[in-house]
Amino acid sequence: MELMTHSSPFLLPPISGDQRPSLNYALIVLNQQLPKYTPLIWNHAKVRVCADGGANRVFDEIPLLFPTEDALDVRCRYKPDVIKGDMDSVRREVLDFYTGLGTKVVDESHDQDTTDLHKCVAYICDSTPDLDKSSLRILVAGALGGRFDHEAGNINVLYRFSTTRIILLSDDCLIYLLPRTHSHEIYIEPSIEGPHCGLIPIGEPARSTTTTGLQWDMTDTEMSFGSLISTSNIVKGEKVTVQSSSDLLWTISIKKV
Repeated sequence: MELMTHSSPFLLPPISGDQRPSLNYALIVLNQQLPKYTPLIWNHAKVRVCADGGANRVFDEIPLLFPTEDALDVRCRYKPDVIKGDMDSVRREVLDFYTGLGTKVVDESHDQDTTDLHKCVAYICDSTPDLDKSSLRILVAGALGGRFDHEAGNINVLYRFSTTRIILLSDDCLIYLLPRTHSHEIYIEPSIEGPHCGLIPIGEPARSTTTTGLQWDMTDTEMSFGSLISTSNIVKGEKVTVQSSSDLLWTISIKKV
């Protein structure tokens, strides 16, 4: 079985002379409270897409993260490349401000069958030819919290784009999909994430899951809703391995810094 590796260097400032393989990041901002580290992942990203009302969040909340700076200067510095969605949430003055700075607006109000996150992921996958998709990681800020149906819709996007590396982010945790087609090595950034973690089967039982590197490892363990699922587990070191008969969600806490 082919190996898939995972890590979260986007949670750390760039390191001069870093020898790790270079990854390409795209950032999607949704219409929920932005993580405090949004400027960090913004600077890691090569393309930044706001999903509809996510533009309001960038306009309103990022200046609050720089209280000693002029709000207009901050807004000009953190300008999205694209605003995309059904345009039912973004405020007119926000849309006018960013279009005046050259932001592209893609109105897909005709499409009510997919979520704004789905639309933004599809845009990044299909309409950014200069972005190397082989090393692409799509970071999604504001993906968790708020209405549960929105959270469920965001998790559903992980499954609909199961071959695309998408990471859902909040101030408290991150979530991504571990496809059953691969075995997985997860490299932990202990200064910023952990120790609490979980492995969650969504949509179908996981008949057999084996892990290493956790406080409560599993060996050919069955997991399903209504029975055992791995929540409030703890990472013991800097590497976790997972192999499962079903797709699993990996989640790990993000430390307050």
